[in-house]
Amino acid sequence: MNVLSLFDGMACGRIALDRCGITPRRYFASEIDKYAMQIAKKNWPDIVHIGDVQDVMWPETFEGEQIDLLIGGSPCQGFSFAGKQLNFDDPRSKLFFEYVRLLKETRPRWFLLENVRMKQQSQDIISEMLGVHPVAINSSLVSAQNRYRLYWTNIPFLLPMDKGLVMQDILEHGYVDRDKSHCLDANYWKGGNLKQYFEKHRRQLVFDNDSCCGLYRKLTPIECERLQTVPDNYTEGVSNSQRYRMLGNGWTVDVVAHILAGIK
Repeated sequence: MNVLSLFDGMACGRIALDRCGITPRRYFASEIDKYAMQIAKKNWPDIVHIGDVQDVMWPETFEGEQIDLLIGGSPCQGFSFAGKQLNFDDPRSKLFFEYVRLLKETRPRWFLLENVRMKQQSQDIISEMLGVHPVAINSSLVSAQNRYRLYWTNIPFLLPMDKGLVMQDILEHGYVDRDKSHCLDANYWKGGNLKQYFEKHRRQLVFDNDSCCGLYRKLTPIECERLQTVPDNYTEGVSNSQRYRMLGNGWTVDVVAHILAGIK
């Protein structure tokens, strides 16, 4: 199987394929962040990085190879309820149309697109262009994190079973006041404070005792890897700030692995 991963980041898609027992013959990855590419290449030396999605051309870029599976999660800032909701007028959201272009050009047997919850109008446009409706999945089913995402795919699957994982299961040390973490975001490297945490429900904190009134800290990179069901130390090799960024931008691997397992 040949795979094309757009907006590949640190290659969460490659981890998911491995986790569900699929070894791609070629894994083509379109990405521009040098740190994410460094981590992807460290873990998967056979990845073929092909640069900016806007420069990816069919069939020239692929050395005559057919694409069997197209995956990707286009930048979501223009769609997100948490952002300015500029939707398709946001240049970052327009990268979605590059996904559509390559879906039409490569004509893979299978495809998967992940994105955030958004206005119904934007969701309907995406559904119309892809020919399928999304399935909403909360990562809390397979991890200790509340992370709602939409998945458009032609791969048949049922919702994953609840694994019952809680925050205390993934901590290196300390205590938390809830079973599921707030959603990890790309700015988590900035850390959080008590006001953000308790009033805005953002930026998960860990406390030094179970009364939640003592010292607090942000999650460690390893704890964030566990929230995203990424192997421990997968992102090691770059600064902690970059590790937090790529993990916040990444996929919850076990959700994607569950979907991709429907190919088999």
